[in-house]
Amino acid sequence: MNAPAYTPERRPIRSREWNCSHRTAGWLARRGVTANTISASGMVCGVLAGLALALTSRPGWERGGFLAAAAFMQLRLQANMLDGMVALATRTASPVGELYNEVPDRVADTAIFLGAGAAAGSLPMLGALTACVALFVAYVRAEGKVAGAAQQFCGPMAKQQRMATVTVVSLYCSLAPRAWRPQVSVGGHECGLMAGALGLIIIGGIWTALRRLRRIARQLRNPAP
Repeated sequence: MNAPAYTPERRPIRSREWNCSHRTAGWLARRGVTANTISASGMVCGVLAGLALALTSRPGWERGGFLAAAAFMQLRLQANMLDGMVALATRTASPVGELYNEVPDRVADTAIFLGAGAAAGSLPMLGALTACVALFVAYVRAEGKVAGAAQQFCGPMAKQQRMATVTVVSLYCSLAPRAWRPQVSVGGHECGLMAGALGLIIIGGIWTALRRLRRIARQLRNPAP
């Protein structure tokens, strides 16, 4: 008797239902591209996005670096969506695949936020703190699953919202004239929109972790029959 196919809990993503997403996943599956390869590619895109953000603090790299970072962050999100779709399409979803999905995600998040801390108009300390908050938000979700609750993907600063915030700021900084980018002096450092974005992610991330903790605790106290 065949064992039932493994079905992982997936983050609700509206674009996963789009026809173009299904066509892309099918195209990758037919060419033998594995879900783990896509997950690793997403991690590479995250690391490249972090490097591009860090380069914006160098003369002559600001606009191009921000634009490249925005592109790589969106490619990272596409890989995060397609790896699960390909795994299900090829019936290769497994607990090992979840491991390959989660660990590269944490590397990508860390690289992006450390890069954002080193970006023009930001502070390295903010980038490091944002990376820690993002890791904690993911840790709460994973611990909830270990404890026996359903995975919690709620926001307001889940992965998609974090990436959207940094992407929008990156696009604005790459396209807007310098005079349109407000800056304030903090401890002798000129802080602009990227520093503000990281501050917003930190506050939203703490709120997100607390919301997930409450939901997980509620599920564990009142398990479904």
